[in-house]
Amino acid sequence: MSKKIEIQPESDRELVICRLIDASPEKVFRAWTEPELLKQWFAPKPWTTSHAEIDLKVGGASFIVMKSPTGEEFPNPGVYLEIVPNKKLVFTNAYTKAWEPSERPFITIILTFEELEGKTKYTARALHWTLSDKNEHNKMRFHEGWGLCADQLEAVASKL
Repeated sequence: MSKKIEIQPESDRELVICRLIDASPEKVFRAWTEPELLKQWFAPKPWTTSHAEIDLKVGGASFIVMKSPTGEEFPNPGVYLEIVPNKKLVFTNAYTKAWEPSERPFITIILTFEELEGKTKYTARALHWTLSDKNEHNKMRFHEGWGLCADQLEAVASKL
C-alpha cells in the first residue's frame, strides 16, 4: 500500500495528495499515460474505468469514462497542457478535444513523479476554478478517492 506523505495546498482552491509509491517514476508515468494500464486503476473500486483515450502531446485530448457500481457513466474529457516524461503531467477539463472550451471548467491537475530511493514520490494537485468547485470536490471525498486510486496505481505500476 502506498505510504501517505503530508503536503499542504498552495492556495485555498487546491486539494493535494502525496504518496510514496513502490515503483519507479517511469512505471508510474506509464500507468498514467497508457490507456490499458490507466483503465486498471483510475477509478476507486468498486467504480471502474470503462473507456480511456489518450493523445499524449501538449494540446492532445484525453477522454476517460468512469462507471459507477450502478452502471452510470461519467465522461471526463480534457487536454494536456504540459508533459515532461516520467516527471510531470498537467491536464485540464477547461478544454475538450482540439482546444474547444468546455461548458463548465472545473479543474486543472498537476501530477509530479519524483524518484526517491528507487520509489516514486507521487504528488497530485487539483486546482479548482472557484472555491465552490474545490468544496464540491472535497464533498465528493477527494482525499479518500484519490488515496484509494493511488494504492491501485501502485498495484499496477509495481507489476510492470
